[in-house]
Amino acid sequence: MLTVLIGIGLSAASGFRIFIPFLIISIASLTGNLTLADSFSWIGTYPALITFSLASLLEIGAYYIPWIDNLLDSIASPAAVAAGIILMGSVVVGMSPMLKWALTIIAGGGTAATIQAFTGVTRMTSSTTTGGIGNPVVSTAELGGSAVLSLLAIFIPIAAAGIVIILLIWAGRILLRKFRKPAGQKK
Repeated sequence: MLTVLIGIGLSAASGFRIFIPFLIISIASLTGNLTLADSFSWIGTYPALITFSLASLLEIGAYYIPWIDNLLDSIASPAAVAAGIILMGSVVVGMSPMLKWALTIIAGGGTAATIQAFTGVTRMTSSTTTGGIGNPVVSTAELGGSAVLSLLAIFIPIAAAGIVIILLIWAGRILLRKFRKPAGQKK
């Protein structure tokens, strides 16, 4: 059950930034702080560490460029879902493959998708209300959220799960408000 909590925390972190959780689990695996599922052991190798480090730097830098960050969000949405699935699948061990992958796809992918949708709406709101000037603040919050949530998922998974539940409720409310049409309004 602990590995499921770790996976959900990492999946949520990938909704903020795709490569930061991969970088952190690569480091955690290489230092012996995290055991990866056998088929995902490649994440804990030095070539993967170098790749995730470079990808993280590029991702971080690109999100500090107003309007490019909005373009990246359109690419990041499906990529975050895939990352959430991979991250959860990489840490969940000790259960039947059918249960593992059903849980990984639904909980991992769903959590990443919800957080990514929330960050996309937040960034778009920032872009339209500040002309993009406020976007670096949003980017910094997302970067911090991804890093802190990834570390909590590995070292204090129960705390990470609690934070994810709060984030999902908050994000769900905001997204429902944003996309729900007022009663009586026609399409």
